[in-house]
Amino acid sequence: MTRSVSSVERLTEAYAAYLQLERGMAENTRIGYLFDVQKFIAYTSTQNKEILNVTTDDLREFIGDLHDLGIAPRSQARIVSGLKSFFSFLKLENYIDENPATLLESPRTGKHLPDILSVEEIDALTAAIDEGSFEGLRNQAIIEVLYGCGLRVSELINLEISKLYLNDGYLVVTGKGNKQRMVPMSEISIELIRDYLTIRGENGVKPGEENILFLNRRGKRLTRQMIFIIIRRLAEAAGIRKEISPHTLRHSFATHLLEGGANLRAIQQMLGHESIATTEIYLHLDTTQLRDEILRFHPRNR
Repeated sequence: MTRSVSSVERLTEAYAAYLQLERGMAENTRIGYLFDVQKFIAYTSTQNKEILNVTTDDLREFIGDLHDLGIAPRSQARIVSGLKSFFSFLKLENYIDENPATLLESPRTGKHLPDILSVEEIDALTAAIDEGSFEGLRNQAIIEVLYGCGLRVSELINLEISKLYLNDGYLVVTGKGNKQRMVPMSEISIELIRDYLTIRGENGVKPGEENILFLNRRGKRLTRQMIFIIIRRLAEAAGIRKEISPHTLRHSFATHLLEGGANLRAIQQMLGHESIATTEIYLHLDTTQLRDEILRFHPRNR
């Protein structure tokens, strides 16, 4: 059984003592671990999640958000290491029954900006889908909604049919902090969703999932992990060698909008970023192309 804790402060104090007295960590390392844990605790409070009830998916969502913010993979790996240590402590001291960080993977280091797909690669991704099956129709709609609307994977799997306004060309999604936003939809995504809706319930729908758009063959909503698997299998079938995930389609959406001349504030609203600083990561993606243009045409470089 887990034991109760009167406050998050007492929990972090106990963890700090554990790092110093039992782990014998150097002061700078200990301070870094505590800082990262406090950052995660602050994140859980914005999600109305108790720290002792955190799941592996919650941790993956947090790491995914760090990725979205443009945090370097090396820094992400350090944060993962700190979270693993923290939840190992909670398990050791019987605050929790299961350690949700056990299956948490550290990101590969060496890349400072997220990969994106070209328009041709996204076309290849959709071309690899078998259109004649239930999964094929569903997966085509999933790819178009992720790329065409820039949704987070958590927003995609919880997307509700009642929040689709197909005749008007937009959907309403519930993002972080339970905040809702309107997102325009392309004609192709509208068409694919309509096609998918005709076969969505052919194998029945589980109780409680009647309003959820994307379901598996058993009538249950898809998991985050299943979306990852779908996209990686399609990438492999399309011959795409990049390490991609649902986040890649979101990054590609924002980058292609920016390259096409879209206003950064409009992209911010589409992505559901609280701060424009979060959206500005895509400016860094675009500066490589900008630098090449400057070097090519500036008289000093001729």
